[in-house]
Amino acid sequence: MPVISRREFVAAGAIAASFWGADVNAASNKRKKLAKTPPLGWNSFDCYGVYLHEEAAMANLESMAKKLKSSGYEYFVIDNGWFGEYKLVPGTKYPAEKHASDIRINEYGLVMPSKTYFPNGIKRIADRAHKLGLKFGVHLMRGIPRKAVEQNLPIKGTKYRARDIADTSSVCVWCHYNYGVDMDKPGAQEFYDSLVQHVADLGVDMIKADDLVPFPREIEGFANAIDKCDRDILLSLSPGRLADMDKMDVYRRGNMLRITSDVWDSVEDLDKCFDAWKKFQGTESPGFWPDLDMIPFGGLMLMCPESLGSGADAILAGKGYARQCQLTEDQQRTFITMRALAASPLFVGGDLPSLDDFSLGLLTNKEMLRCNQNGVMGHNVFDKDKVEIWLTPQTGKKNRGWMGLFNRNPEPKNISLSLNDMGLKSGGDYKFRDIWKDKKISSASGKLSCKIPADGVVFIRFE
Repeated sequence: MPVISRREFVAAGAIAASFWGADVNAASNKRKKLAKTPPLGWNSFDCYGVYLHEEAAMANLESMAKKLKSSGYEYFVIDNGWFGEYKLVPGTKYPAEKHASDIRINEYGLVMPSKTYFPNGIKRIADRAHKLGLKFGVHLMRGIPRKAVEQNLPIKGTKYRARDIADTSSVCVWCHYNYGVDMDKPGAQEFYDSLVQHVADLGVDMIKADDLVPFPREIEGFANAIDKCDRDILLSLSPGRLADMDKMDVYRRGNMLRITSDVWDSVEDLDKCFDAWKKFQGTESPGFWPDLDMIPFGGLMLMCPESLGSGADAILAGKGYARQCQLTEDQQRTFITMRALAASPLFVGGDLPSLDDFSLGLLTNKEMLRCNQNGVMGHNVFDKDKVEIWLTPQTGKKNRGWMGLFNRNPEPKNISLSLNDMGLKSGGDYKFRDIWKDKKISSASGKLSCKIPADGVVFIRFE
């Protein structure tokens, strides 16, 4: 008997209307080809904040090639701050300020690799990534550097200057580097064109563009620049908590859309991921993936040891002090199962050289990745007493797919569910397998009975 399909869950006409505009052009097809399935990779923020340095970057890059590449992870991404000339704690690489008081730019106001943390530049890191068969990405802030506006530097290839395009009333509330760009001004698009081509020349294959989601005109600025660029570049849009369902047509100019605020290693962050998943379920399509943020497994906040003092937590970017992921093993299974079933991009956030075997096993589990790369954002079919069932049908296959039986209670839960409870048609002869325990689950009289750990999940393959 057939599984309840995704089309039975979301009206096909509404989805089609939001997925595709009237103009399907070569540029949009190019973007779709870049991310036919949810992108996989690593990002430096969870473990190094905005303070990644050259030595740590190279160590994580080599570890990524050894530990994750064979499982399909391919994007190595340096987060914010790679152009910051930070003040440091004397005699260390640790930052003495949250965001750099100065940044490095060139004669056209385009950000350049920090002499403090990347004295040899970042192109050598990009080149090494490419030699290892990986792709390279960087974080960029929306807008034009305030430093470029103060110096009124020229916009490359134009007669205009920084003050001609800057919107000094449009500022990021959490990072002081840039002013917004007034996209109605001559030279504005040319600035974004020059910025994107500049990082493309450094070997960049992915841009994580931040402070951008609430500004649709500047999303278009980035996207238009990428369309003109002579290099294929994946575009990830951040931050997530301000994502607006009414702006989906603009967001689809990118490949990834953050739909949560920063996610860390806490039950509260699991909760907000469930909420975002419910809100955005059914909005994915080849080339465009709602993003539940990074995966905080392994070593975190390594540039903020407690030895920096009691004020460091408030001063530095991120959350808390240097630590190993504080989620229990069951909570980690919940975390990664959610991302598999939601077809969320998978970007590991922890330190890779020191990554523990349990976390690595979750991240490289073949069936988890198969579910994620199936590219269908699962839907909620059962919600009672804080037990939720989410179901993801396998593309092109009847009676096959994956489901997660999530227990969102702080104590274990024994459940007995009918096929209908699980979103399956009654009378079907299904086989069930527990993915994390790698064993068959028996069912009798059309019922499936099991015990779900506290804050845990039973991740099932059915066929």
